[in-house]
Amino acid sequence: MNGGAIRVRLADALGEFSLEVAFEAPMRGVTALFGPSGGGKTSILRCVAGLRRARGLVDIGGECWQDDEASRFVAPHRRAVGYVFQDTGLFPHLDVRGNLEFGYRRIAPAERRVSFDEAVALLGVESLMHRSTDKLSGGQRQRVAIARALLTSPRLLLMDEPLAALDQASRGEILPYLERLHDELAMPVFYVSHAADEVARLADHLVLVEDGRVRAAGAFDDIASRLDIAREHGAQADTVIATTVAGHDDHWHLTALSFPGGTFQVARHHLATGHPVRLRVLARDVSLTLDRQDGTSILNIFPATVTAMADEDDAQSLVRLDVGGTALLARVTRKSAHALALQPGQRVFAQVKAVALV
Repeated sequence: MNGGAIRVRLADALGEFSLEVAFEAPMRGVTALFGPSGGGKTSILRCVAGLRRARGLVDIGGECWQDDEASRFVAPHRRAVGYVFQDTGLFPHLDVRGNLEFGYRRIAPAERRVSFDEAVALLGVESLMHRSTDKLSGGQRQRVAIARALLTSPRLLLMDEPLAALDQASRGEILPYLERLHDELAMPVFYVSHAADEVARLADHLVLVEDGRVRAAGAFDDIASRLDIAREHGAQADTVIATTVAGHDDHWHLTALSFPGGTFQVARHHLATGHPVRLRVLARDVSLTLDRQDGTSILNIFPATVTAMADEDDAQSLVRLDVGGTALLARVTRKSAHALALQPGQRVFAQVKAVALV
């Protein structure tokens, strides 16, 4: 058994839809199951939880929940999973504290991995403890549901499009709490979504699911910057870059964000030095030159190496770059690619015209 990974191998058929997937995921961080609606993402979660029976294997860091070759199938109530649905499923006859204590009391004290106070603080529900659940906003209800799932001390937290039923304001309210879970808990999370912005903000590992099959799986940065996948995103093809706040320029109201390939300068953000930040860079906002340009308004210019190229259509090409070990995508016209004689291994300068914090 591989004690350092989650291993999933499933095969099932229901009418015309068939599920046949196999992938591994790390035992820490957020693994996003991403893809179009109806592709099988929720079915995978239900099989991992034991709520749907498929043939195959489910192994959580060496703890086997299913292995049909060994005739092993652990019942759902014996699997240490926390499950968060779109519909929070909170008990209306209990207040917030009662809902949280319901999950917490199910776990023997010696088996608790998350304390009551820790879950309450992580989800910021301290002021809601005596509120009736029908008096909560959508974002508050979902935070309580996540805290309740954590208090079952799961080996694996499953989240099935937890923000899909929320409006934009509520999504904005809850995403920082999900980031806190990511940053402060060692617990692995399977996060189902078809929202690219959520995945870009939260995911460490990516499993692309389409039509009941795994199209690609691996580290988020590696999969998201693959040209064959980026080509399908059209104008939204992008790269997400992990950076750290290096400092602030109070005179020009800029913030410096460092990454292995250099330093981005962006509009001033009130984030502490050392705080991790993810940047989204659209391929259309990256231009290429053979020599470093002077007399330009563009602040973010990095030496880079072309690693791969692919024609997107008759007029456009996508170029994958290596910037100090970090992948970056650029969209250029085929005419420009020809004029610059771009090819893998060539040294260029990437000019990043715009970035967005995710």
